[in-house]
Amino acid sequence: MSGPSLAELRAIGQPPGVIERLNDEHWAGRLYMRRVSPRATWVFARLGWSPNAVTVGFIVCGVTGGVIVALGGLWSAVVAALLFQAYLLLDCSDGELARWTGRTSTTGIYLDRVGHYLGEAALLTGLGFRAQGHLTVSGAYVTAGLAAALLAMIVKAETDNVIVARSESGLTESHADAALAPRSSGLALVRRAAAALKVHRIIQAVELSLLILLAAIIDTITGTLTATRVLLIVCLVIAGLLVVAHLVAIVASRRLS
Repeated sequence: MSGPSLAELRAIGQPPGVIERLNDEHWAGRLYMRRVSPRATWVFARLGWSPNAVTVGFIVCGVTGGVIVALGGLWSAVVAALLFQAYLLLDCSDGELARWTGRTSTTGIYLDRVGHYLGEAALLTGLGFRAQGHLTVSGAYVTAGLAAALLAMIVKAETDNVIVARSESGLTESHADAALAPRSSGLALVRRAAAALKVHRIIQAVELSLLILLAAIIDTITGTLTATRVLLIVCLVIAGLLVVAHLVAIVASRRLS
């Protein structure tokens, strides 16, 4: 079975513009996963998989990771962390495969965005069940997990609706990076501080899966669920703050003009 070489895949699947995307490229992708993903992409290309099939695999990893986290115990946190590494790997590979095969599509972009929504929502919801201590449809921690998931989805919707608003207003879909800066110098300073602290990453799937694993290790040592419950509350608070802060940052910037 013939197929591309790794060098060819890297050249076509990872053009400089992909790695350099400030807001779209995950830090872990730049740090290590983009070094690994061409090998997985090579396998998918030789197997004849479509980019959308890889994207579906990415979605399945995210949702399954969230379900497994809900089961509790250290083993589930380990498995979930591994699944979210696979989630990141497949998220890198689907685009690389699409660029290599020339099969980029609106459907693929849509499925990719839905995958991020589902993965993060599933993990935050699973964290709520995990913090409750047993599987139940009620309980304060279950409610907190669901609320955190909803708030995290609102933050993502705020970002995606910038594209919708620009499109419906007849503007180009993308905007210059300079448009991200708020018009107010005070808000610009706050934005830079928030970007430096990177608190938004706590509710992102890959980072959160590792934090859940760390909390699970602490809970195993202490024989409690304190670390997991503290992590859940922190996620809820940060997600709530981000909903407001992100909305203000968008309206106060030049992204909508």
